[in-house]
Amino acid sequence: MSVIFTIKLSDFQKTKKSVNGPAGKGLFFEGTNGSAVILIHGLTGTPNEMKYVANYLNKKGYTVVCPRLANHGESMQVLKRTSWQELYESIREVLVKGELSKFKGPVFVSGLSMGALLALLLADEFRPQVKGVACLAPTVFYDGWNTPLSNLFFPLAYTPVRYISYFKESPPYGIKNEIIQQRIHRYYSSAGLEDIEGSEQYGYPFFPVTLLHQLQLLVKHLTKKLPGMNFPVQLIQAKDDDVASVKNSKFIYDRISSKTKEIVLLYNSYHVITADQERETVAAKVTGFFDRLR
Repeated sequence: MSVIFTIKLSDFQKTKKSVNGPAGKGLFFEGTNGSAVILIHGLTGTPNEMKYVANYLNKKGYTVVCPRLANHGESMQVLKRTSWQELYESIREVLVKGELSKFKGPVFVSGLSMGALLALLLADEFRPQVKGVACLAPTVFYDGWNTPLSNLFFPLAYTPVRYISYFKESPPYGIKNEIIQQRIHRYYSSAGLEDIEGSEQYGYPFFPVTLLHQLQLLVKHLTKKLPGMNFPVQLIQAKDDDVASVKNSKFIYDRISSKTKEIVLLYNSYHVITADQERETVAAKVTGFFDRLR
C-alpha cells in the first residue's frame, strides 16, 4: 500500500453528487422461503464481490438484495466526498422504500469489511424485523499484515491534505487465490486515478483518504452503540487477513451484548473472503447461521 498525492482545483471544490450511483447496478434475486437477506459490499468495492454468496443464499430459498453503496461507480471526485451517513442511507433505503419495504418475513443482514459495520447499525435500527447479522472480515481498524504503514498515514485523515491523498491498492488485493489476484492486478497496476472502467467488476484501484476519515467517524459512532446491541451476530474472518486482523472480530465480539454470537476463522483466505478460496465455506456458514434463526 502506497500513498499518492495529487493536486487539482476540483480537489477543493464542491462536486455535484449522485448519491445513489448508477441505477440497476446492484443485485436482486427473488426467493421462495419467506426470508430475505441484505448484503453490503465493502468500501470502494462492488456488489460483484458479494455475488457468490448472493447466489448461494438464493439457491437456498432466500430473497437477496445487494445494493450499490452511495456514489460507488461514480468518479473519484464524487466518491471521495461521500459521508458514512450517505453510505448507510443507501442501505437503509432497501427497507424504507426499496425492494424490501413491503416485505413481511424475517430479514437478515451481512456485510463485508466496512459493510459489516453498516450491517450492525441497520440491524440495531430495524430490530426486531432484522433477526441477525453476519459480519464478514469486519474492519474496525487496519492492522493486517499488508498494511504496515497505515498508522503513519491515519493523521492525514484529519487535515485538509485528505482531499488530495489516496492509497494505491497493492498485491494481494485481499485475495489469496492466485488466478483472481492476477486478474485484478492486470487492471489495478495500469489504472489511473480517474479510471473507473473496471470498478464495477473489481472495485476502485485507489482509496481516497477522505473515506478513511469517514470510516473512523463511523467506527466512533458504532463503538458507542455496540453495548446496546443484543441481536444474534456471526463474525467470520481469515486468520491471515491482509487488511484487518482477527482482533477486529474480537473487538466487536467483546463489546456487543448479544447472547448468541460466534467467531468463525478461515485458514486459506485473505480479506475478501466472499470471493476468495473459501467463499463456499463462507456462504455455507452464513446460510447455516441464518437458517438457525428463522
